[in-house]
Amino acid sequence: MYDTNAVASLARFFPDATSMRVPVQIARMVEGGQEPNFSESTVIEFGTSREVLFACKTPLEFDDNLRLRNSDGTFDVEVRVVAVQCQPGKTLVAARFKREVPNWIVKS
Repeated sequence: MYDTNAVASLARFFPDATSMRVPVQIARMVEGGQEPNFSESTVIEFGTSREVLFACKTPLEFDDNLRLRNSDGTFDVEVRVVAVQCQPGKTLVAARFKREVPNWIVKS
C-alpha cells in the first residue's frame, strides 16, 4: 500500500515503536456527534502503547481528531494527531490514543 520505510522515518521519533501491520479504516471526527464517514483504508505500520503510526492519502494536520477501526470492530479508537510529515501523494501520521487502550500491543 505505502512504503513502510517512509513511516519508519517518522517512527524513529518514537523509540518504543514496534513494527506491525494492522489494517484499519480512518475517519476525521466531526463535531456535533455525527457518525464519522470512514474515508480511507490504511495500515498501522508502527505502534507504541500510546501511539499509532501510518501513512494515508487524506491531508491531515497536527491536532486533528480521528477514529480508527479494524474490519471486525474489535479495534475502534479515537486518536489525536501529534505529528505529521507531508510527502508527495501521502501524509505520514503519528496519532495518540485519546484514552488508554489496554493490551493492544502484545510483545513476545
